[in-house]
Amino acid sequence: MSRRREPVPFAFVAEADTFRSNVAPPPPEPSSAGQIAGRWLLAVTIVAALVGALVIGMPALSLDHTAPSQQSQASQSSEGR
Repeated sequence: MSRRREPVPFAFVAEADTFRSNVAPPPPEPSSAGQIAGRWLLAVTIVAALVGALVIGMPALSLDHTAPSQQSQASQSSEGR
């Protein structure tokens, strides 16, 4: 199945990469004090959540070396009955 190659009928598609506008966009508005405070509050909340998750998750990540000795003591005391 062969396809026919036809030229692109829209010339602006080929020239879109080279087009430059002489109109500059308006400068961004300066942030208000409320917006800056909101960004800081959001950042502090995210950092606190990550630290809290790390603090809560650390016991699950640590190796518990005392657990086997407690289990062995419990099994020895049940055998002695």
